[in-house]
Amino acid sequence: MNEKTEIPNVRTGMHYTTGNHAAAEGALAAGCIFFGGYPITPSSEIAEHMSIRLPQIDGHFVQFEDEIASIAGLLGASWGGSKSMTATSGPGYSLMVENIGLGMMTETPCVIVNVQRGGPSTGLPTLVGQQDIMQTKWGSHGDYEPIALCPSSVQECFDLIITAFNFSEQYRLPVTFLMDETLGHMSERLIIPAKEKIKIVNRKKPTVPPEEYLPYKPDKDLVPPMATAGEGYNVMMTGLTHDERGYPVITAEAQELNVKRINDKIRLNKNKIIKLEEYMLEDAEIALISFGSTARATKGAVSRAREKGIKAGLLRLITIWPFPDERIETLADQVKVIMVPEINYGQITREVDRAVHGKTEVKGIFKLGGALHTPEEILNEIERRVK
Repeated sequence: MNEKTEIPNVRTGMHYTTGNHAAAEGALAAGCIFFGGYPITPSSEIAEHMSIRLPQIDGHFVQFEDEIASIAGLLGASWGGSKSMTATSGPGYSLMVENIGLGMMTETPCVIVNVQRGGPSTGLPTLVGQQDIMQTKWGSHGDYEPIALCPSSVQECFDLIITAFNFSEQYRLPVTFLMDETLGHMSERLIIPAKEKIKIVNRKKPTVPPEEYLPYKPDKDLVPPMATAGEGYNVMMTGLTHDERGYPVITAEAQELNVKRINDKIRLNKNKIIKLEEYMLEDAEIALISFGSTARATKGAVSRAREKGIKAGLLRLITIWPFPDERIETLADQVKVIMVPEINYGQITREVDRAVHGKTEVKGIFKLGGALHTPEEILNEIERRVK
């Protein structure tokens, strides 16, 4: 037998591994068969792992000359019919954002893993940060609605990257997977289920003959079926404002139709996309909102606060974008203060403050990169507020 056919893309069973390796295995389980990237700490282990695993399952690994070429290769592979992924960190993501905008305009499914480190610029190459939140939302120019998921355990690195691929395929856009250095290098138990228990979503294909196909004519869900190269259909890919044929049409009317639809296909489905975890919020008077590795320490602080009789609770953001404005506004009606631990200088705090519409106090608990909050530090902030 051919040895390659004996190596599965889903390594079912219990493993002890890192977040970076779990994300790579999750991508393979989701059907990823193309990885294009450039080494950069603290994400390089993902590329290294994919360089070994993809050839085993007849996939393709390409190390490009830089991050700009990587994201261009990713988009091309997707239009060739391959589920595709790259992995990078903040400086590399900065180089990718122009072509992320191209992916948004051409509605190209792919997944971009960003294992965040301290910045700006070269910053802290091997230390933790959560400073790329706003870059993910606003990095490229123009109006578009991104999807960004944020795991907080090794298990979620596997599970949620499958969700990222599914969202990417369902809504036809690049999806960002926002990890961080601590999570990428942390080792924990990972349970990979049987292949048949993993939910996989694939892009819609045209149901009309090639002569009737319009590459950007949407269905009722605002998402166009996607033909790929080699299937006999005309494949059109342009970053210019275009009509349903994919031909450039440089008018205000075409811009209105294009940009409104690529935004609304996410905005009108955000309740299907947003994922949250709630912990002890039912009777909370103090709410903490956190995400990623920081949410682990925050959950510990909430538990310790409860032991001291303080009614604290946690809202963990699993989906960062679209932002859960409505849930946070509802929470603001219940609590006396919302506290936001994050490893940056207030990026999510600003969004929370916007979402509460002045209904309650919002206080950030910041670290600027290089280290995690401890549960004690967060608990001390909670206790100061109580006093």
